[in-house]
Amino acid sequence: MAFATINGIRIHYLIQGSGPYLLMFAPGGFRSVISRWTAQGGKREWKEMDALAALSRHFTCIAYDRRESGLSGGRIEPLTWDLYVQEAKGLLELAGAAQVHVLGSCMGAALALAFAVRHPQACKSLLLHWPVGGYRWMMKGHTFFARHLDFVRAHGLAAVVARAPQGGNFWLDPEIGPWGSPAAIDPDFSQEMTKYDLHRYVETAERSRDALFNDTMPSGASGAELMRIETPAFILPGNDSSHAYSASLALKELMPNAQLWDLLPQQQSGANTLAEILRFTRYFESRASALS
Repeated sequence: MAFATINGIRIHYLIQGSGPYLLMFAPGGFRSVISRWTAQGGKREWKEMDALAALSRHFTCIAYDRRESGLSGGRIEPLTWDLYVQEAKGLLELAGAAQVHVLGSCMGAALALAFAVRHPQACKSLLLHWPVGGYRWMMKGHTFFARHLDFVRAHGLAAVVARAPQGGNFWLDPEIGPWGSPAAIDPDFSQEMTKYDLHRYVETAERSRDALFNDTMPSGASGAELMRIETPAFILPGNDSSHAYSASLALKELMPNAQLWDLLPQQQSGANTLAEILRFTRYFESRASALS
């Protein structure tokens, strides 16, 4: 297992494969970890293709546990999309990658959008799989934060730290909150969290909620920001309570160089998802080769 300290946070990462660089923002909401790309831990499509292994045959894959997820550390501060993509940029520098194709799934698609807004020169293409958004996604986030804050007010932060190892992560056990994962694995972090000022903590959690779940648009970028993303994008739509089809339609409508796959989730498979990723990225690789 490889670790790097980026922006003062210990990040668990993996770089493997050969070929063009592919930056991978994992699915899983607040359990966005490398294993979500594997046959053991992923969504159906990623399980079927064993995505990390399959994609590593075509790309140099850069995958990681997002901050406050899995084996990565964290820091109690207002969480924003700007903040979430800082570690990704640091990993590109660590890998020596000037430009990458960017794959984001689920909440990872929101990070892919945020990354494209902030680092357009680093992006060759965007692959947005089941982007999150819509009213039910927004309410899920608000509900989970409400459960966490109710627990904190009733029992205190020491109770969050005590519960964190059993809860695992915010998405599986909302009561432990977005900083429960590092509290479960890092004794120094858990000690700091226990001593954290309760009023300040509640305010930080509320600011995080309002930044990450602020409206019913696709998460990761504002409408105005989406209209300025020139990076070619391919949208693989979802269609459920967290991955509203309307979110994919909004991305197609607002992003000037976006294509929307015309297959709904029940028609998507590991095989055709992999084929579309390769088709889309190879076009830009072949064009780059022709110009060089």
